[in-house]
This record gives sequence, structure tokens and C-alpha cells, in this order.
Amino acid sequence: MATLPMDAQPGERFVYGYNTDILGVIVERVSGQSLDQFIKERILDPLEMKDTYFYLPKNKSDRLATSYMAHSGKALERAPNPGLGVGQGHYIKGPRKSFSGGAGLLSTSLDYAKFLQMMLNGGAYNGKQILSRKTVELMTSDHVVSRDIPYSGRNGSGFGLGFSITKDVGQRGEPGSVGTYEWGGAYGSTYWVDPVEELVVVYFKQLIPTNGVDDHAKLRNLVYQAIVE
Repeated sequence: MATLPMDAQPGERFVYGYNTDILGVIVERVSGQSLDQFIKERILDPLEMKDTYFYLPKNKSDRLATSYMAHSGKALERAPNPGLGVGQGHYIKGPRKSFSGGAGLLSTSLDYAKFLQMMLNGGAYNGKQILSRKTVELMTSDHVVSRDIPYSGRNGSGFGLGFSITKDVGQRGEPGSVGTYEWGGAYGSTYWVDPVEELVVVYFKQLIPTNGVDDHAKLRNLVYQAIVE
């Protein structure tokens, strides 16, 4: 990676790149562990995230959700994996060697909700301090717009250390709170944590691509319209 030309000088603009993957390698070098083992010991086991893996155990392969893609604009069909036909391919049948810092974990909505609840709790969960409160504050603060670095994400938002951060609710144009942090997945999943409302939302679906589907906006509207106090 170090031999490749930079897309921009550091501090000039936001680039959605391989920074988190590089961080995963640094974690391995510093800890002396493979990334999957480090994450298991430091995060998954303390949070009791028992269904989160880089590669699914064979005895749980029947639980892996099917991915779909739109066909002819209306019908759905199973999404193909290049070179592997139909299905989920590498997560079950792969060599189980690549542990990416930037992508690749399989999980359930309940497991991921535990992780987000830990973030909402300032790094604590069930009496265990996973991250320091100040680390969580740094992760969920805007590091882009506040420094006049152009951000190509949603209007009214900046970017922290791994999360999009709501800066201006009016400019965003959807109900929510300043300081909400969120992100999503390639197959249409989304999540957000609203510290003002003490709210964690995890929404999973298995559709790629998701162009023309407005379920995220409807979900957000319905969730916030249900708040009565």
C-alpha cells in the first residue's frame, strides 16, 4: 500500500479508502495476534457476541442469510458470487485466511446491537469496560467538516473514526439528533446510534444493489415518529 500514490494529501479531503484495513494490520503487528483472534478476545467474547465471525463455522452454515438482487426491476433472485455460482461462497467455502480490518465480519442483528449499545454506554457493557469513554467520544466526533475538509457523504453530516456523524438535522432533511452516528453495509444494512434519545437501531437486509429503494428513509421516519416523550 505504501508504494501506491496517494489520492490526496492528508488533511485535504475525505477519502473512503483502505485506512481501516491498514489499521487491522497495525493491530496484528502490535498485538502479535491475528486480527480475528484479537477481535474475539478483546471485543466479541466480553460482549458475548457469540454469532460474529470472519468465516462461519460449518455447523452454522444453514443460518447464513441468502443475498438477493433485483431482477427486471421487480422480482428478486439470489445474488451470484463470481466464480462460485449462487450463494455466499467464501464465507463458508473460502480458505479462511484473510482477516480484513475494513470489512468481512458476519453477524446477527442482536450481536451488532450489543456492540452499538456498548458504544452508547461510553464503551461499557454488562459491567465490562471495552473502550474508554474518551475513545468513544473521539470516535464519534466529526473530524472532517469541522476542519473544512470536503465530505461527499450525506448533507448535514461529517465523519468520525468509522462513523458518519450528524452535524445539522435541518440540512440533513430527516428526523434525528445532532451527534447521531451511523453507517451501513453493501447489502443494504444500516444502523445508527442516537445518544440524545438513547436509541440504537439495527436494520439488516440482504439486497444488492439497493438503488431506488427508500426503506431507510421510511424506517427513520417511523422510528422517530414513534417517540412520544
